[in-house]
Amino acid sequence: GVSFVLNDHPKLALQLGAPCCHLGQEDFFDAGYRVAAQVTGCPPQMKLGLSTHAPEEAKRALRAAPDYIAIGPVFPTGTKPGRAAVTLDYVRWAAANVTIPWFAIGGINLETLDSVLAAGARRICVVSAILNAPDVAGACREFRARIEQQPLG
Repeated sequence: GVSFVLNDHPKLALQLGAPCCHLGQEDFFDAGYRVAAQVTGCPPQMKLGLSTHAPEEAKRALRAAPDYIAIGPVFPTGTKPGRAAVTLDYVRWAAANVTIPWFAIGGINLETLDSVLAAGARRICVVSAILNAPDVAGACREFRARIEQQPLG
């Protein structure tokens, strides 16, 4: 199964009973937080993830002790217009250096998935490639099948 992750709103995540909340760099560090346990409205049982866009941001995020981090956007994406892609180089860096669960995100589709997995990603987040697919359930099955062929690392 896949957990429900609410973006940007830990208090709402708590009200909805969401098991996870995800925060961007600005939602976390610019709000004055330094460690994940400080996030208002985020109880200890709720998983907290942080976005990162470069190795230095990942290092800073890791010091904050989140449950996971996101690496991206790997490719240009309509969900983050104007945001530069971090490229597969950052995915390779994360595979070699990040010691907690991490997810590749941004512009990943069935055509780019193999390159993301080859770069070392074992967990991904996908929006447009699923929601815009003519067969949403079929796209989900295909993503899952291809990811499950990879060793979890």
